[in-house]
Amino acid sequence: MRVLVTGGAGFIGSAVCRSLVMQKGAAVINVDKLTYAANSASLASIEGLKSYLFEQQDICDREAMDFVFSSYQPDAIIHLAAESHVDRSITGSAAFIATNIVGTYTLLEAARKYYEGLSVPRRKRFRFVHVSTDEVYGSLGLADYFREETPYQPSSPYSASKAASDHLALAWFKTYGLPVIVSNCSNNYGPFQFPEKLIPLMILNAIERKPLPVYGNGRNVRDWLHVEDHAAGLITLLSEGKPGEKYNFGGDSERSNLDVVTQICDVVDRLYPGPATRRSMITFVPDRPGHDVRYAIDASKARRELGWQPTRTFEQGLAETVAWYLRSRAWWEHARSGVYDGSRLGLFATQH
Repeated sequence: MRVLVTGGAGFIGSAVCRSLVMQKGAAVINVDKLTYAANSASLASIEGLKSYLFEQQDICDREAMDFVFSSYQPDAIIHLAAESHVDRSITGSAAFIATNIVGTYTLLEAARKYYEGLSVPRRKRFRFVHVSTDEVYGSLGLADYFREETPYQPSSPYSASKAASDHLALAWFKTYGLPVIVSNCSNNYGPFQFPEKLIPLMILNAIERKPLPVYGNGRNVRDWLHVEDHAAGLITLLSEGKPGEKYNFGGDSERSNLDVVTQICDVVDRLYPGPATRRSMITFVPDRPGHDVRYAIDASKARRELGWQPTRTFEQGLAETVAWYLRSRAWWEHARSGVYDGSRLGLFATQH
């Protein structure tokens, strides 16, 4: 099987590429624009293999996408290329509209043209997996869970752009018959995550003994899913997912942001002890504008129809993740010093 992965140099994308090549024996064509959050070093374990190919291209470029499809003749697509950081979307929404909406539209149209030219047997096997987020559903109260039929109520420019892309993807199934599958996942964590997101930011700040900024009162709740468990689910969709359907992936690991940060402090203290506990470095800062209170995923459909389930507890996965960052300084130091220094993002709305 030849799988086209967009955004394959990113956090989730690189996990998907590594798993497809090393565990599934698939051939992978990675299409990535190599924006600030991409890191080719995340793919070092498969670079140079005949089954892995890389194309530096922008999904908004229709001519480039047509070239990729005609040149590599993929059997499936896992579409992960996206701008994904909520804070950045608050002060710079244009890139989110361009990549997440226009880019997805462009890719869908290129895929439709390619799909319509396939033989009947290849069309039956072809899949377009569109990867999205639980943030499209908005904010939950203290009870209930996001299900595939939950109405969309996005709160941020990021989640609104992803909601639009989900609707486009499903419209291309309903209108044109393109075999699209949409997935929505909870917060991912694990190795190779760019350090603007909560868990790697807190880990690196704790390692470097910098303040650990927690938004608001820290009670906002997220469900956490290890990236390798998520990658396994996405790959399973290629063979077991039903076109036109949505599948939610979650880790059954609801934690408040403050609980996550305190757990990180304790793990770092245990693995990299210092003169003072890391909990003493927790600092409460003004909340993010439009900060959703709680996300929680009901992943029973994925368990039931795909035979998928997460393989790690949050405590196990977090300990593994902290250990990885401690031994992988060469991977994150470039991003930390040359791309993003850990400073607060998304402050525009609080300053006007």
